[in-house]
Amino acid sequence: MNVLTKLIITMSILGLCTKLSAQQTTVIINLTEQTAYLFEGGRLAFVSPIASGKEGWGTPVGRFKVIKKDLNHQSGNFGLISDSYGRIVNANATPFSYLPPGCHYLPAPMPYFMEFSKYVGLHAGYLPGYPASHGCVRMPRDLAADFFARVQVGTPVKVIGNARRVTRVRRAIPIIQPGDSRYARLGRS
Repeated sequence: MNVLTKLIITMSILGLCTKLSAQQTTVIINLTEQTAYLFEGGRLAFVSPIASGKEGWGTPVGRFKVIKKDLNHQSGNFGLISDSYGRIVNANATPFSYLPPGCHYLPAPMPYFMEFSKYVGLHAGYLPGYPASHGCVRMPRDLAADFFARVQVGTPVKVIGNARRVTRVRRAIPIIQPGDSRYARLGRS
């Protein structure tokens, strides 16, 4: 066999292994429960509280597959504006927001991003205890890292339920310890 044929066969086998591995892992997101479940080989491996899309920014319901993973993703649509001293001027900024002199725009961090629908994915983020995102599914950082390590491109994601019928409201779960970033200082005056 020539080198090209061997390369094609090897790539096919690797692609098949990745596909089989992705099929053994499944994510189910229940919007009513505000919970994400990760199954491996048909067995429950992880359960995570979530914050899904808020009113007007709902998380899409249906069957999807992970289409992209990005360890250090940043939002292309949302962030904040801070001045040269690091003080937050606008906590709800977009890339098109007015930028006062001496200030700069910072896109919102979305670590451990696992995109399953266009611009929508699971990622580490603040959980206030109710649906609060712009459509993404926020998770505690440690669980987002666990999901990220086990999910591959092609992993099935099923989103069920309705965020308008949340069964219980949870206590807020912070994403970072106070003082770790400008985002941690949003709630402080």
